[in-house]
Amino acid sequence: MSVTASMVKELRERTGAGMMECKKALMATSGDLDAAAEELRKSGQAKADKKSSRVAADGRVVVSKNGARAVIVEVNSETDFVAKDENFIAFAEAVATAALASGTSDVAAFASEAIDGANTVEEARTELVTKVGENISVRRISFVDGSGPIGFYTHGARIGAVVALDGGDESLARDIAMHIAATNPLCVDESGVPAETLDTERRIFSEQAEASGKPAEIIEKMVTGRIAKFLKEITLVGQPFVKDPDVSVGKLLKDAGASVSAFVRFEVGEGIEKKEDNFVEEVMAQVKGAG
Repeated sequence: MSVTASMVKELRERTGAGMMECKKALMATSGDLDAAAEELRKSGQAKADKKSSRVAADGRVVVSKNGARAVIVEVNSETDFVAKDENFIAFAEAVATAALASGTSDVAAFASEAIDGANTVEEARTELVTKVGENISVRRISFVDGSGPIGFYTHGARIGAVVALDGGDESLARDIAMHIAATNPLCVDESGVPAETLDTERRIFSEQAEASGKPAEIIEKMVTGRIAKFLKEITLVGQPFVKDPDVSVGKLLKDAGASVSAFVRFEVGEGIEKKEDNFVEEVMAQVKGAG
């Protein structure tokens, strides 16, 4: 059976694969569209598996909200170019919607959840890998629940923050989310600072103060002052509010009769070791190899 242009077009629309790949699949299956689509799915999975070891440290952060619950997800690509691709953007947004519906933050379990009525998340991811030619991964999912206002803010597509308030309103919640996105606080207040973090800072400050040769009581005051400053810098309520640095976030919340019950902040690629490409060396190596 001959393979026609209309058959290639139909298979391409159905699978999103390249024109030549569609033509080869149709020729290999004697023009059987269903069999060709299955063949492309198998080859797509093989390509996705091959690319899975490549570092995906770019991508997007997407937030989705429904009533008293919001979800924030990070979906990674290898390059900023693909992160801006409309297919990748659509996938990332669909991931957030599906995550909110599924209620699971376990990425491995989430892979088998439905994403578009026809595919699982893993099937959709595999198809996207085939289409864009890069490793794609759903890296993390986190939920924020609250009985009060929930606000969120995304800076471009690389940083996102979600916050739940007790008291206040959604406008305040969005302002606090914007602040969190900008300043990346460690926790809400002093009670959330890990003991080991405080111990480490106290030890460093003590060693620095002792080097000054001042009396013990002066050193203690110096260390106490530095710890207080450190806590203001890393806690949400201690930081100067980004839209009005003369007011702390704690004061802003107090004046509104509100408090923060939970927050989450994601930044694309944080904590991922990204390989830095040296394109000059790469080109030189290719030139020498060709010679």
